[in-house]
Amino acid sequence: MDREAAVRAAFAQQAGYCAALAAPFTALLCTLAGARLDRSTRIGRRLLDWDGNPDPFGDAVALRLCGGLHYLARNGGAPGLAPFYPPAPLPDADALWAAIVPLLDDDALALWLDGPPQTNEVRRSAVLMSGLLVIAARFGLPLRLYELGASAGLNLQLDRYLYDLGGLKTGDPAASFTLKPDWQGPPPPSAEIRIAGRAGVDLNPVKLPEGRERLIAYVWADQAQRLAQLEAALAIAAADPPRVEAGDAADWLETNLPLAPEPGLCRVVLHSVAFHYFPDAVKARVTAQIEAAGTQATREAPLAWLRYEEQPGDGHFSLRLRTWPDGGDELLAWVHPHGRTVKWVSKV
Repeated sequence: MDREAAVRAAFAQQAGYCAALAAPFTALLCTLAGARLDRSTRIGRRLLDWDGNPDPFGDAVALRLCGGLHYLARNGGAPGLAPFYPPAPLPDADALWAAIVPLLDDDALALWLDGPPQTNEVRRSAVLMSGLLVIAARFGLPLRLYELGASAGLNLQLDRYLYDLGGLKTGDPAASFTLKPDWQGPPPPSAEIRIAGRAGVDLNPVKLPEGRERLIAYVWADQAQRLAQLEAALAIAAADPPRVEAGDAADWLETNLPLAPEPGLCRVVLHSVAFHYFPDAVKARVTAQIEAAGTQATREAPLAWLRYEEQPGDGHFSLRLRTWPDGGDELLAWVHPHGRTVKWVSKV
């Protein structure tokens, strides 16, 4: 497939994902761009000649463009486009494209093509919290969290949110919002979550508060609940931003996760919809470091690896937990990529 055809196919693929995930406006943006971009504009030329993998699991060029358009519409950079954005009704395709065309030579929009989308999906905290409950119930120890691909670190502060997990109420009762995924099956176990430490790594962390609008821009504009929950989580983080360091996940973990155990703590390596973006060499080194630390784990100093990812061959996202010293690896739940639904299958 030549470059232009690959780019148009990537926009069509992203449009399909957006439509399936109840984001019709963003799906329309992707459909229009994939069909109507041409080389008469600066951004059209750059995208249609994209040197790399343009698809949603590669360079995600469609989401780069959508993020830039959303940012400009929200922040006064595209007054002709802003009225078409939700909560306005789904617009006429020709009228929407006519409002986009003047921006396709805009320097401010072109900057959004320079880097990959950066999201920090707060609803994923509900899925991760259900896994932490299993870990806390199993070991009864305070938890030290190590998040890979942490973005702004909003999921590192997951104990500061309130949850309804299949009828189990947990989290901070003073939180300003509740995360309540559509739940099938029994709830996770009830347990006390005690966070003894939290840190994360990202290749390009989103610094708060200055990165606030960048994060919001990458949330699909037609998903009002996701936007509201993100803004609430950002308000919580403003008082005490989680620590997220810039770096390679493998380098960081090899430095920050010692092989020697820490008595009285359960160390938890976790990540959500991040691992499959890592290069194979990074995946191998991360796995090797965790397994090496696991060989020294004890009941008084256990280790857990919590993965919210789409495993190769599954075709669905899942929540999986591996623990040491027993070394067990188990499927806890089938989950929606944005944390909207959870099908709990664990017998724990």
